Amino acid sequence: MENTQLQQRIDILDYLRGFALLGIIFMNIISMMSPELPALNSQDAAYQRFLYLFVEGRFYSIFSFLFGIGFYIFMTRALAKGNNGYTLFLRRIVALFAIGFIHQMYQPGEALALYAICGLLLIPFYKLPKHINLLIALIGIIGFGYLGNKLLLTFPLILLGLAVGQFRVFERLASLQKHIWGFTIIMLLLSAVGLWYQVQYLPSKPFIPFMLGGVLDPFLIQVNQFLNIGIMIGPIVSAAFVGILILLLQLRAVQTLLAPLKYYGRMALTNYLSQTVLILLAAQWLQQSGTTTYMQTFYICLAIHLILILFSMVWLRLFKMGPMEWLWRAVTYMQVPPLLKKI
Repeated sequence: MENTQLQQRIDILDYLRGFALLGIIFMNIISMMSPELPALNSQDAAYQRFLYLFVEGRFYSIFSFLFGIGFYIFMTRALAKGNNGYTLFLRRIVALFAIGFIHQMYQPGEALALYAICGLLLIPFYKLPKHINLLIALIGIIGFGYLGNKLLLTFPLILLGLAVGQFRVFERLASLQKHIWGFTIIMLLLSAVGLWYQVQYLPSKPFIPFMLGGVLDPFLIQVNQFLNIGIMIGPIVSAAFVGILILLLQLRAVQTLLAPLKYYGRMALTNYLSQTVLILLAAQWLQQSGTTTYMQTFYICLAIHLILILFSMVWLRLFKMGPMEWLWRAVTYMQVPPLLKKI
């Protein structure tokens, strides 16, 4: 029974990957296109505040967490099939690092190369007891979150995903409904408190993220405090988002309504890279006007999501996996996997 469960695709993880992809692009496009500083009390200024309250660090945390779960599932399934999971995973992360290394030339804030490095560090933790991994992950999240260090937060978030995988949470969601309700309510309350605290440091005017200036500049200090608090509470808000989505997906009607999200998440690597390509094309097009606004980046992201979701739905009707997922799998197993679905 357990071996059968290991071979089954966990659909809810695809929904969560798709959800994470929805949010990540809204911050990536800011770093890539560097929109002009919004005017005071403008729609662009309101959108900037929204991004740094509800998007920055929230979806990246989910993506990191899911990478950890993916690591556990990959290793467990490989070992269950009698393969050398460690060798296969090493090939997998070398390929991921290569993809990420190339990708960072076009998208400076990209995460794939960092995930590959964290994946290498994660290997020894696979054999550790799940309670130990959970404790280390939580200590790391609290410690690095308090420091406001988004980069260092990545590994404990990934390790948390490994621990949750070890607890087999997503295979037992039906029997954990009360626990998930309680967890989600607690995370929502903590998120409300955290966001209220962050709002207390909300800059009085639009800002350039991580501005340079005098260390005694009161506005600069306020901006950095605001951003650091956002990073600190990011995992909590992310957990609330995940809890809400898991609960909603227990309803068949919601699963049907959000089905496009599942296809988007099944091709997460392809779509993550495709987002960058489409942003670069949009940036080339907008260069003709000379400037880019925050609201323009919002509309570009919506258009990119529409294009890639439709692409994913059509592609997966014909093929078993996304093109980059196929390439990644081929490098991992050193053989050409079947791509076309049997009709």
